[in-house]
Amino acid sequence: MDNENKQTNLPEETKIPKEKFAFANVGEKLSDKKFDTKPIGYFKDAWIRFRKNKASVVAAVIILAIVLYAIFVPLFNFRYDASFMDTYYSKKGPRNLILREIGIADGGMTRDFNERALIKEIAKGIGAEDADGEGATWEEGKDSYYQPILKIKNEYMQAGKTVYSAKIDTYLEVGFLYRSIQQSEYANIVAWQEETGIQVLYPLVDTANGYCYDATDANYWYKTDAKANPVTTKNGEDKSISLDDGVPLEDNYKRDADGNVIYYEYTGGGDATTAQYKVRILYYNYYRYVNGFEPEYIFGTDSQGYDLALRLASGIKLSLLVAISVSLINFLIGAIYGAIEGYYGGAIDLFLERIADILSGVPFIVVATLFQIHLAASWGPIPSLLFAFVLTGWIGTSSRVRTQFYRFKNQEYVMAARTLGARDRRIIWKHIFPNSLGTIITSSVLVIPSVIFSESMLSFLGIINLGGSTMTSLGTLLSDASSIWTNYPHLMIIPAIVISLLMICFNLFGNGLRDAFNPSLRGVEE
Repeated sequence: MDNENKQTNLPEETKIPKEKFAFANVGEKLSDKKFDTKPIGYFKDAWIRFRKNKASVVAAVIILAIVLYAIFVPLFNFRYDASFMDTYYSKKGPRNLILREIGIADGGMTRDFNERALIKEIAKGIGAEDADGEGATWEEGKDSYYQPILKIKNEYMQAGKTVYSAKIDTYLEVGFLYRSIQQSEYANIVAWQEETGIQVLYPLVDTANGYCYDATDANYWYKTDAKANPVTTKNGEDKSISLDDGVPLEDNYKRDADGNVIYYEYTGGGDATTAQYKVRILYYNYYRYVNGFEPEYIFGTDSQGYDLALRLASGIKLSLLVAISVSLINFLIGAIYGAIEGYYGGAIDLFLERIADILSGVPFIVVATLFQIHLAASWGPIPSLLFAFVLTGWIGTSSRVRTQFYRFKNQEYVMAARTLGARDRRIIWKHIFPNSLGTIITSSVLVIPSVIFSESMLSFLGIINLGGSTMTSLGTLLSDASSIWTNYPHLMIIPAIVISLLMICFNLFGNGLRDAFNPSLRGVEE
């Protein structure tokens, strides 16, 4: 029957004239979207989904910035290397000569001083201006480049005594030191002084006349009485003085018969090159003489006197190296172990699960402690720590892989592949494993912050110690600062911020990878 007959057989009331039909949106563009029919690869599709997750992208950028810091800071730090240490400048705050001019990163710390202690600090600046022993005024000392007191903030009464709250430059606080040097070095320092105009050697203090409160402290260059009160000697009378602008301090320098100050004292040795001299130096300028630059540490120094910025870079590298190594090893072991369990099941699964159950019952902290006691001496602390992490660390990954294999191994596409003669190895790694990849990658990435946290805990408890002259870890930095952080908070705050960022960012990054590598989301618009 043709179309005309079909139409004529319809009831008359059901017929609609063709004039009533019209095309909608004639000449209009319905969509600007271009439909791409090209196939998208697995990893390209994962990248497209990952970059839509803004939190994960930001986390990845932060992780990259921390890694770049760890790589490039040691390369571009031309002043110090990882082994550079100065014990006199240990536990110092951040200091930069440019930022110091605006009151930032000036190495300053606020402390409370009684009157005697504050006069002693101000006297360091006065003494620095009196290299020839002819005297320096109170105002010259307060305005000196070497004045450690940056600002007197306020004063208050406590137990009937005046207490001054002042900000002090902890690098200039070292002040003067006694040092024993060879005659040849003495000559080199004198020549350097003449060349640069920077004074290193200062007059010796007379420690035998009864006016020196502490003969071992080179900062008591002025006359003091037995109670360490500043005194001036006038007409043979001792007079205690108080903190007051314009009140001079009388020097207590050693002088020869002609009244000239003495800069060195022979202490032993046979000839001009081996003779030992006792000298009094301004350590800040002695540091410049030895190293060729003024002390600058953008993050300050650690408890031993190392550059904290370099130690932080070393700690990031070591902590990430340990964490990533543990993650990769656990990934390989756990993926293979879990795939065998989940794919074959039965007796094989039962046997392997019992082994995993036994190992999972062993406390990690006990394993780490035993390995550090018995293996660290022969293998080294890092290999023994890796062994402790890997011994049981793969169990979580294998359990996730096993669960995913039980989920996917009876799917239609797996049965089709098996029917077509695909081998077990191909089915496992080609058809089932990619479906588990998102979960496995997430768990492996999350292992990294977990390892960093565990290493920090073990270091904090003193179970392991990864510190050395050329290496350290973030946990070791926290451990070193644990007993002194209340007085030197930067030693704890800076490593803690880095650890916190790494843990938060790796968690966000792992969540982004989980969603990106989830095959069930392929082609889904978000």
